[in-house]
Amino acid sequence: MPVVSRLASIPLRIAEIAFAAVVAGIIGHYLHSFNEIEPWPQARWIYTEVIAGVSILFGLIWLIPFSSGFFSWPLDVLISFAWFAAFGVLVDAIHQLPCGSIWSWHFRGNNMCTRWKAAEAFSFLSAIIWLVSALVGLWFTFRKRDSAEGSGRRWGRKRGADAA
Repeated sequence: MPVVSRLASIPLRIAEIAFAAVVAGIIGHYLHSFNEIEPWPQARWIYTEVIAGVSILFGLIWLIPFSSGFFSWPLDVLISFAWFAAFGVLVDAIHQLPCGSIWSWHFRGNNMCTRWKAAEAFSFLSAIIWLVSALVGLWFTFRKRDSAEGSGRRWGRKRGADAA
């Protein structure tokens, strides 16, 4: 297994776990605090909480240093898209609050807008990190496939194809 891939993969997996834990903690706090609200906001938060839990689970599993973790890049892409959807759900919910722009991520104070923006920011960052992790896995997969075909390939073409 290439050292560069592993060195890039471990910090990405740790960041995935950490970002998901932050979002799970914030959204879990809201779910615990507001149990008498409309079903639609709770469904948004439950979806985000489930994505955070799945991300923590798979992040921990794929943190174990086996090369098979690199071949999970399709699931990394799927989880990234799920995080982008969670970000969209959180952005849609924040429009109902007087918290300012969705891209104004100031984490000062301990009010509802600050916590909500933190959950929004970390869900977006988690989506980006999962996508980068998928790209690392994709790069490793195709690099491994090319090296498995042996030294018969050079510059993307087989050596015998140029001579024919």
